[in-house]
Amino acid sequence: MMWKNFSAGVLSVALMAASTPVWAAEEVSPVVTVTQGDVVTAVPAEKTTKASETNKPQAATEQPAVESGNTDKISAAGKTDEAALNSRRIMINLASRSLALYEGTKKIRLYPIGPGKPGTPTPVGYFSIRSKDVNPTWTDPEDPENSIASGESNPLGYRWMEIQGNYGIHGTNKPESIGHYVSNGCIRMNEKDVEALFELVKIGTPVEITYNRIVVEKTPDDTVAFYIYPDGYDRQPLDVAEVTRWLAGFGVQNFISDEDIQKKIDASDGEPTYIGKVYNITVDGKKMKNKAVIQDGITYLPAIDLADAAGVNLGWDAAAQVLTSTYGKAIGYDKKDVLYCNADDVATLYHLDGGQSGKDGFAYQKTSAGKAEPSEATAATSVTTGSTERAADSAKPEQHPSTVTQPTDGARSEQADA
Repeated sequence: MMWKNFSAGVLSVALMAASTPVWAAEEVSPVVTVTQGDVVTAVPAEKTTKASETNKPQAATEQPAVESGNTDKISAAGKTDEAALNSRRIMINLASRSLALYEGTKKIRLYPIGPGKPGTPTPVGYFSIRSKDVNPTWTDPEDPENSIASGESNPLGYRWMEIQGNYGIHGTNKPESIGHYVSNGCIRMNEKDVEALFELVKIGTPVEITYNRIVVEKTPDDTVAFYIYPDGYDRQPLDVAEVTRWLAGFGVQNFISDEDIQKKIDASDGEPTYIGKVYNITVDGKKMKNKAVIQDGITYLPAIDLADAAGVNLGWDAAAQVLTSTYGKAIGYDKKDVLYCNADDVATLYHLDGGQSGKDGFAYQKTSAGKAEPSEATAATSVTTGSTERAADSAKPEQHPSTVTQPTDGARSEQADA
């Protein structure tokens, strides 16, 4: 007899994930089956019965987060135009126990989930929606005579979306399990959430499943925030250096202390830590490698980068916390051995005009005075000592990639550049 089983994580065959066989099995071994002679196949709900409001479980009270994005394309009925539908993809982070729906690069929905238990983890990798079913029937694979029709006692809920074999995204009759590692491999969702998602995706929609304890993202107002989640699968140890590497992809690695990062790792509570707003910088149209960071009301600009772009000498008095350039002096900031100046002092230090230009970042141009050679008298007053030259040189930031590549909800990363 040939079997084609759709389950909430129950596998009667091994699936390979990262070269290791992963077995999935729900507590009640749910399977969506219909026998047709010798073959057991899934039958879409449209061909069977439709759920009525009278036998439907009460919708979960938790509201899914709706991120800013192209939500205007989504009507009250959850219908979208074809282009929007084709641009959608599902991102699941097992560490954060969350499922995000993206439309292009915009996150438009965020839902809590219940993934596999540590002993039967949900596999990571790249998948797609292979089938969609309404009102699935659960059948015990070990006892085909034991089945549960669609209804309140069905552990699959009222929606099923297969991603591979017996792995799928489905509802649940145990809403209290959402947010925990509870299944034997499948992705559980609150009933109202899975029904909403069901209408927003089509067969073929890409699904990426990762396990990332670190998530770094840029919020709609350009603030970089990061999260660290518990190691539910005991597979991703973290240290300060690793977290710093993630933050470097967004240009904020120097704006949180190593001590605070370690506290964040120790807590691993999944709560956001907001570091600052981040923007690109250009001088005469050329993009700087480091970012402008606005934190606690101060706009920090990379002092060495600007000095190089403006073609001026720059010295650093560590005791007085003062930057001295070819043109003048201003307060400086040493952030983990990288020097920054205040955006208010750009004209004084570098003879650059410009400033912030909305979400496009900070754009500067050399002034006519800045393009001229400084006088010998001015230059003589700003000659750096050997020690300050070495301090400035050592403060040059290390080159970092503009995006963080998933070591994960991250190890996939968000786009770092605006």
